[in-house]
Amino acid sequence: MAYEIDSPTYKHDLPAPWNILLPLSARLLVWGLLFYVIYLLSSFFLLIFLTFTFAYMQNFFVENLKSKIPKRLVRVLIGGALLLTLVISVITYLFPQVKRQAEFFASKHSQYLHTLDSQIAKYRNRYEIVGYILPQVEKLDSTFDERGLLSNWDLHDSVSASMLQQLIGIARQGEVIDAREAVHGIKGLIGGILTTGSYFLLSLLFSFLIVLDLPRLTNSVRDLRNTKIRFIYLEVADTIKNFSSVVGSAIFAQLLIALLNTGLTAIGVNLLGLGQQTAFLSIIVFLCSFIPVAGVFISSAPICLLALEYGGVQLVLLAIVMIWIIHIIEAYILNPHIYGSKLRINPVLVLIILTLGGKLFGVWGLALGLPVCTYIFGYAIREPLASND
Repeated sequence: MAYEIDSPTYKHDLPAPWNILLPLSARLLVWGLLFYVIYLLSSFFLLIFLTFTFAYMQNFFVENLKSKIPKRLVRVLIGGALLLTLVISVITYLFPQVKRQAEFFASKHSQYLHTLDSQIAKYRNRYEIVGYILPQVEKLDSTFDERGLLSNWDLHDSVSASMLQQLIGIARQGEVIDAREAVHGIKGLIGGILTTGSYFLLSLLFSFLIVLDLPRLTNSVRDLRNTKIRFIYLEVADTIKNFSSVVGSAIFAQLLIALLNTGLTAIGVNLLGLGQQTAFLSIIVFLCSFIPVAGVFISSAPICLLALEYGGVQLVLLAIVMIWIIHIIEAYILNPHIYGSKLRINPVLVLIILTLGGKLFGVWGLALGLPVCTYIFGYAIREPLASND
């Protein structure tokens, strides 16, 4: 991007090294101020993220209906009404079911783990290799009751609980959360989700107002070229525009994939006979769809636990086949058609990005690491193509 400064201070030719140092200092100052503002707004990041996502979706709707509905105001009103109706319907209809089913799942927490440990102990007795793969399984008792469950079983000695909690990341090595703590944690999680409902409503309002007044807002921003802070606009305008476009496209594509994954999972769960937990399992799959690679394992854990409790090892195997088929469809059909070639990254690089993003920025690093790196490697560090003119 060409760097231009109209300030009178820079109109004369400057001697070396000032002709390099002054523009570089100005550039560092601009980006330093931008990142400082982002840091100050970090506590509102969820609201900003939701507002950006909803605004992108509504503007996508508005722009794609231009040929069918010429009047922009009508398109904006229709798009805003549809999005508001969808979100309110989900909050009022789906969340109560999710809350009820999540509390039921948490109340049966120890029962599911008891069943899983019993199956692990049985396979340990049949196959010695299980003991080599899972050395901690040796502390499980070898006596079973008439139901086929371990007779002397304690949650704090549970092998499956320790593995699952380490997989999901809610406990340290050797710690086990008991049933009461699990219920409390699930209730706290659901309460937090319900609390963020206010963020959804605020972001819906802000995004609607932004899309409604977008042409005037765009012209107002462009008018910064005629002000004393012109050099800031010239430095960051194109970068922010391209970054927003790439990240918005990635988030929108992932949203479509998450919805399709959730729908396919809901169908599969019902076919497996776990329909009474469809809402709870579906919302987990939807949320985990925004966490590449790791999200598959996190969302699969409750499905497999329920399958084991209701149908034994055979149903677990069917559940794994169902999950595998869905992700084959995602990898070979959904991703190529929805993401396209521009938003695809080498799988090894994906794992590196997720590892670093998760360590440095937590959940936000997992969710936004790939879109941000897609922009960096696909646009930011590439030289612009030479013009043919």
